[in-house]
Amino acid sequence: MADSLATPMPARNRNLAEQVVAYLTDQIASRALKPGDKLPTESNLMSQLGVSRTVVREAISRLQAMSVIETRHGIGSFVLEPRREPLDLDMVPASTLNDLLSVLELRISLETECAGLAAQRASERDLANIRSALDAIDEATRAGGDSSAADLQFHISVARATGNRYFVDILTQMGTALIPRHRIDSAGIAHSDPKAYAELVNREHESILDAIARRDPEGARAAMRIHLSSSRERLRRAAAASENR
Repeated sequence: MADSLATPMPARNRNLAEQVVAYLTDQIASRALKPGDKLPTESNLMSQLGVSRTVVREAISRLQAMSVIETRHGIGSFVLEPRREPLDLDMVPASTLNDLLSVLELRISLETECAGLAAQRASERDLANIRSALDAIDEATRAGGDSSAADLQFHISVARATGNRYFVDILTQMGTALIPRHRIDSAGIAHSDPKAYAELVNREHESILDAIARRDPEGARAAMRIHLSSSRERLRRAAAASENR
């Protein structure tokens, strides 16, 4: 376990979470942190790097989404072996409503089956990791921060629970383009109070986890389809309203 980091975190022209991600990535690349090593605790990272708990958790969520580390519920975060070469997907970042609608169409077909397989195959560790991602979303939402990294980690954790690495590779390579809230004001599109909108989305997430934990494949597929279809419908209405202006 690395109780302390090798050198101070340099100042960079980026937000604090990105600085922490870059620094920990550098530590791993230099072998100061090696595969299998346990990262310092949240409290140690806060003290050593001079950042808040929210910043540390966002950075950890991003590293999880990048498959650089794995967080084991109640134990800590560990450095993973270097990733395999990714699938050769020519992913152009989604930047318009129509792009996001196209991404959601792909996600509905892909992640609906992920949820069903996860309900059949998830281990207790998988369930704990999905739960941890939902807790991170809730923490970011309550702090008024960007929950897109934790949201992505939730979906990747469901994919990882299938035991099929290709689902994980595809979702990881697609990255935060998977999460419409990262690029667009979904609450504004839905004409909803941001807090009420976040609570609605989180209830949808909870329904997915509940079905997976019950070992209910059809229920999990239905919950994931409802969640993603609801996002698609909100964006579709926004795209239609934009065209009519």
